[in-house]
Amino acid sequence: MHYDPAKRDHGLPHDPFKSCVIPRPIGWISTRGADGIDNLAPYSQFQNLTFDPPMVLFSANQTTDGRRKDSVVNAETTGQFVWNMATFALRDAVNRSAAEVPADVDEFALAGVTKAPSVKVVPPRVAESPIQFECEYLQTVRLPGGGTMGTVDVVFGRVVMVHIADDALTDDGRVDVLKIRPIARLGYYDYTAIDSTFQMVIPDANGALLRGLEGRAD
Repeated sequence: MHYDPAKRDHGLPHDPFKSCVIPRPIGWISTRGADGIDNLAPYSQFQNLTFDPPMVLFSANQTTDGRRKDSVVNAETTGQFVWNMATFALRDAVNRSAAEVPADVDEFALAGVTKAPSVKVVPPRVAESPIQFECEYLQTVRLPGGGTMGTVDVVFGRVVMVHIADDALTDDGRVDVLKIRPIARLGYYDYTAIDSTFQMVIPDANGALLRGLEGRAD
């Protein structure tokens, strides 16, 4: 089958677009507003951009009544945000923090998670999350949409501090993905958790390329 996304003439009971680009890492973003209220919300359009220096982005659509998301406003106002890894063990907290609530609601309390002080930025980290990135805000690219929620703010940040829990590492110093079980967004109401991995090494690649792919320190 095929369809024109502008016409949405797919003939299906649900729009399949979000189920075609999967899985998507979750940007569980914490910020602090100018009023001192902490915000925590998950975004299913999140990604790292580069590694030297490390940079990330998250994309936030508008609220159902057409307002910009608090995470975007706070990041722009204060110049800082934190990414917290969403895991299977934290899935219920992540889901609770997705509720559309007023800006004066502290979603850390709503989600039932603990605030951990950051080192280089003001917004707190989710203490229960095994990995967090403290980020300095770089810029926002605002893309127009076809409807109230379609307009999107793409927020870019530079990672200035990385936190990894000691028990999230293997004995040889790798992130233990199968232990921490990160979750990712699919389509509809569906998510997935990482339960298995496999390796592929580029054949006949030079040493520098392989070291870069592996993240070798030497």
